[in-house]
Amino acid sequence: MPASSYLLAASSVTSSSTSSSSGSFLITPGLGLMIWTLVVFTATMLLLRRFAFPAIRDALGRRQKSIEDAIDTAERTRVEADALLAEYRERLKAARGQAEEIVTRARRAAEEHEKEAIEAARARREDLLEQTKHDIEVETRRAIAEIRDEVTNLTILATEKVTRKTLNSDDQRRLVEEALWELDFSSLSSEN
Repeated sequence: MPASSYLLAASSVTSSSTSSSSGSFLITPGLGLMIWTLVVFTATMLLLRRFAFPAIRDALGRRQKSIEDAIDTAERTRVEADALLAEYRERLKAARGQAEEIVTRARRAAEEHEKEAIEAARARREDLLEQTKHDIEVETRRAIAEIRDEVTNLTILATEKVTRKTLNSDDQRRLVEEALWELDFSSLSSEN
C-alpha cells in the first residue's frame, strides 16, 4: 500500500534530516524526498481520482440537482401562490362588490318599504277620514230626522192645546209640513 510506504519514507527522512540539521531539509530538499513526495502525491491523486472524485462529483451533482429542483419547485410554488393571491383578490373584490350590491338593494328595499308604509298609512288615514265624514253625515241625517219627528210631535201637541181639539190626519200633515218648511234644517247640517 502506498500510504504505508509513504509513512515509512517520511519517518526515515525525518529521522535522518533531524540528525543533520533542524529545518534545512525543507529549504534544500533531497532528491529522494522529492521523488517519494511525487510518487505519494501521484498515487494519492490517482486513488482520489479513481474512487473519491467520482463519488464526490456524483454527490455534488445530486446536490446540485436537488437544489435546482428545489428552486424550480419554489418558483412554481411562488407562481401558483401569486396566481392564488390574484384569484383571492378577485374573489374578495367580487365579494365586496356583491356586499355593496346587497347593501344597496337592502337600502332600496327599506326605502320602498318605508314609502309603501307611508302610502298605506296615508291611505288608511284617508279611509278613516272618509269613514268618519260618512259616519258624521249619517249621524247628522239621523239627528235631523229625530228632530223633525220631535218637532212634528211637539207641533201636534201644541196645535191640539191651542185649538183644543184633535186634528184629523190631513190637518196634522198639512200643519207639520208647514212647520217643517218654516224651519231651516240645512243650517244645522252645515254647522257640523
